[in-house]
Amino acid sequence: MTATRLVPALPSPPRWAVRAAHAAALVTLPSGIWRLLLAAGFTAGYTEAGYEAMGFTGRGALYVVGLSMAGELLALLTLGLVRPWGEVLPRWIPLVGGRRPNPRAVTVAAGLGAGALTLGLTQFALWWAFPHPNMTPLGNTIAGFLYLPLVAWGPLLAAVTIDYHRRRRVTGA
Repeated sequence: MTATRLVPALPSPPRWAVRAAHAAALVTLPSGIWRLLLAAGFTAGYTEAGYEAMGFTGRGALYVVGLSMAGELLALLTLGLVRPWGEVLPRWIPLVGGRRPNPRAVTVAAGLGAGALTLGLTQFALWWAFPHPNMTPLGNTIAGFLYLPLVAWGPLLAAVTIDYHRRRRVTGA
């Protein structure tokens, strides 16, 4: 995979970092699609009573759609750590388009995000240890497997962030 380098002084990211960034963008998809099914009216593993109790209709549907969209958009930002549009922001972005982001601010924001994601999403590795009375046994298992990839999001973001920091530190950019 070749990348257009907008700033000649900046080294290209290693292949592993590019793959990790893409993986970070993909790990949110399974749970996001599952939530979209819930918003569309499918019980998606919940019992009928459990689905009603969770309130996935009306405003609840807007919430789960918004959560899915926000999660995927945040995950896609990881690509900015390895792609040219992360070196110089696209011109269509109001107020900051065409500028280079401050590498320290990017590193701090991405590092804090990686920490928060790791702390907040590690619980999904233990999905099966908690009771889910509103779900069917099969639905509980399927939801557990769909949420399991989220556990990798924080560590993947952390690895890509460290690579981004190292590449910027070496060049002083």
